[in-house]
Order: sequence, then C-alpha cells, then structure tokens
Amino acid sequence: MALKGNLRDFSITQLLNLVHLARKTGTLTLERPGDSIALCFREGKFVFAQNGHEPLSLAFVLHKAHKLSVQQFRLIKDRTSGMNDKELGLLLINANYLNQREILTCLTNHYVAILQNLHGWPDGDFTFINNQEPPDGKITIRVNLDNIILEGTRRMREVDQLQNEIPSLHMALKFTDRPDSNIRNVNLSVNEWRVVSYINPKNTLRQIAIATRMSDLEIRRIVFGLLQAGLVEIIRPEGNSLRNNLQRTLSATTLNVTQEEQKSLISRIIERIRSL
Repeated sequence: MALKGNLRDFSITQLLNLVHLARKTGTLTLERPGDSIALCFREGKFVFAQNGHEPLSLAFVLHKAHKLSVQQFRLIKDRTSGMNDKELGLLLINANYLNQREILTCLTNHYVAILQNLHGWPDGDFTFINNQEPPDGKITIRVNLDNIILEGTRRMREVDQLQNEIPSLHMALKFTDRPDSNIRNVNLSVNEWRVVSYINPKNTLRQIAIATRMSDLEIRRIVFGLLQAGLVEIIRPEGNSLRNNLQRTLSATTLNVTQEEQKSLISRIIERIRSL
C-alpha cells in the first residue's frame, strides 16, 4: 500500500528520515501545480531523481554541467536517439571523452540539487510506492541520506526565517532614498543584479522570480540580502503586472547562459541602474 500525504503535514526532511531509518526501497513522487519530482531510493540510499520539467537524459545533465557544448549536445541527441543513458555513458567513456567518475559526479550533483530544492516547497502532495525502481536504462548513484538530512534541516530553518522576514511574494520593491546606499558601489552577484534590474513598484516579487527563473527560496534569499544591506524596501505594488519589455526579456531567457552573455547582461543592468 502506497504512503500518501501533503508536505504541510509531513516535511520532506521527515520523509527522508523515514526512508533512511527504515532502509526503504521505492519511489517518492511529489507534486504541486506546475511541478512534479520523482526521487528513488534503494535500501535507504538515494539513487535517482527526476524533475518533470527537464528532459530525462544523460546528455541534458552533462550539457547543464557544461561538459557538453550546445553543438555537442545537439549532435549527441541526433545520433544517439535510440540509446539509453547507460549505453550513452559507455559510448562517452570508450571514446575517452569523459570518464566514469566525471559522469557519476555530474549525475550526483544533478540529483542532489533536485532533492534539495524540495526544501523550498511549503506544500505539495506526495506518494511513496514500495519497490518501484528508477526507469530502465538510467544510471543510478548511491548517496547516504545523513548529510542530505542535516543540510535539509539547516535549509528548513533558513526557509522559516526567510518566510518570517518576507511572508508574501505579492509585494514589490523600491530602492531606498538613503544617501549611503548607492547600489553602483555595491559588489553584487549576477543573480542579484538580475533581480535588481527588475525592481519597480509595479513588479511583484513573484513576477520577478518568474522572470529570473528563481525558486521562492532563491528570490527570498536575494531580497533578504538587499534588505539587510539597506538597498531596497518592500512596498505594496502599484500595478498588476510587469511591463511588456519584461515579458519580452523573459521569453528570450534561456536556462544556460554563457559567460559572454552574463557579461552583456551585467553591462545592460549597470547602464539601467545609472539611468535611475
């Protein structure tokens, strides 16, 4: 019989603890509107993860980890369409393009990132099905859940703090009028600059998160840092939606941004800040 429930009543950390202590084998599926995640375990160890929004392929994971260029990724997709991940992995190893350790490291980082992002979910339906294995042909890992549970506990505390500080993402931001908070003199990360570029009384935090492809946790973390630095303040939004040019920017955004594109993006953002 499957175990079912909602993350409001049983957190992801508690679920992982159950799997770990009971040495469970099976698949944990978590769903909420627009999202679906599958986590697989074998005898209490974490072995596989899949985000329903992303392609289910080794080539995609290697491309995302910058082990394959765009051209290589497309070429592999075209020429190995009938191969599963295990076959593709062997092909890359035999061709001396990647070794086994590099492939397993990329997959481990990818799977663990999917799992850790679940700590930002305040709710969502879950189902655990005993003895359900990962899809055929997939390369599995074997990760002990101890460190993941400890990291999850830390993240849950961070989530609680950030939700207390920024309870609603339906608010907007504006720059403070303090003379000592000149944003041009502040050393911000690329993601922080991306958020800053959309700061406008008409743009809600939720809309900025969507435009910058950030999770609720990521947008709260960045906004909290800007608040702590005294650069911005939270206000009620003045409009209903982002401007048309923001929507055009969003539609042109890709998941993989090259270094040159990042530099160009930062340059455009700096120019916009200077014009404020």
